[in-house]
Amino acid sequence: MSEKVEYGTAGRVTATRAARRAIAALCAAQGGPVMFVQSGGCCDGSDPMCFPGGEFVLGDGDMLVGVVDGCTFHMDAEQYEALGRPFYLLDVEEGTPGGFSLAAGDGLHFVTRVEPPRNKTS
Repeated sequence: MSEKVEYGTAGRVTATRAARRAIAALCAAQGGPVMFVQSGGCCDGSDPMCFPGGEFVLGDGDMLVGVVDGCTFHMDAEQYEALGRPFYLLDVEEGTPGGFSLAAGDGLHFVTRVEPPRNKTS
């Protein structure tokens, strides 16, 4: 029996130190928190998009996957379920961000990595 994804905080995203530094700098520059929206895989691949907090209008099917340093991380709930409810690690890499995403710093963009499954205790 599969567990239904609730449209609420799943607490399944964390970030590297480099990503946390980039988030802190962005929040300071923006004057408030930013938000992340995990791409569905078209156009700019699977990189998360980063926006000033509240700038991206979320749909009814979007869910809050987690919060990193006061910044929300969202994605489509059906896609999240189809991917097996992964744990995400937010990081940064060299290169420019795609689309309208904020940069993670000079010459950097945000990326997500899937963390290995966590062992369930019986």
